[in-house]
Amino acid sequence: MSTSPDPLQILYQDAVLAVVDKPAGLMVHDSKLARGEDDFLADRLRVQLGRPIFLVHRLDRATSGCLLLAFDRDTASALGKALMAGEVEKDYLAICRGWPAEERFIVDHDLDGGPGKPIKKPAVTHFQRLATGELEIPSTGFATSRYALLRCQPQTGRFRQIRRHLKHLSHHMIGDTSHGDGRHNRSFRMLGIHRMLLHAERLGFPHPADGRRISVVAPLDVEFAKACALFGWDVAGLQGTTHVQ
Repeated sequence: MSTSPDPLQILYQDAVLAVVDKPAGLMVHDSKLARGEDDFLADRLRVQLGRPIFLVHRLDRATSGCLLLAFDRDTASALGKALMAGEVEKDYLAICRGWPAEERFIVDHDLDGGPGKPIKKPAVTHFQRLATGELEIPSTGFATSRYALLRCQPQTGRFRQIRRHLKHLSHHMIGDTSHGDGRHNRSFRMLGIHRMLLHAERLGFPHPADGRRISVVAPLDVEFAKACALFGWDVAGLQGTTHVQ
């Protein structure tokens, strides 16, 4: 006998929009990448909220965290325009292999649009190194392996941008089976960490009705928090809180 999935966590909601905490592993909507999937966040939300929804942006299946949606076309259009104008702040947390040399750095590296879209377009991501740590996992020529916790702020919206920019730096994202490092991914699976370690921790945007600045924060899930605990990182102390200005 099948059971209904747990309700999705609503991080912020008002009359015209909401921000939901997307679980890792759940596809946002049906697409060519679905490959026989029949469980989608958009469908769950329509049932849970009992009303139509309009997705403002997307998150990869393996990514967790803040996802913005509207309840009517006008609000969705206004939020989409804010997104295109660079008025929406998107902060992600990621764990990568290695220690980036600089505390703050920018990757400006053109990316194509993914499968079937070979034309490259400008892609810029701002990074901040929040913490570093080591695990007793042998690495080439060393007795330990180094890892870092990053805050990532994409300034453009290219296909798998953060993941591909980290690969470009050889600071591969842990758990990324497409652009990551298989050896490090296997090491983390041995430690009980099976998900890709990318989390959309915060969305900041102007409310389309009155211009108020909304900032919504999504807490880490159990598995991402477990990964941080391996290094003793206090991520809760690094995250802000949801608020309206």
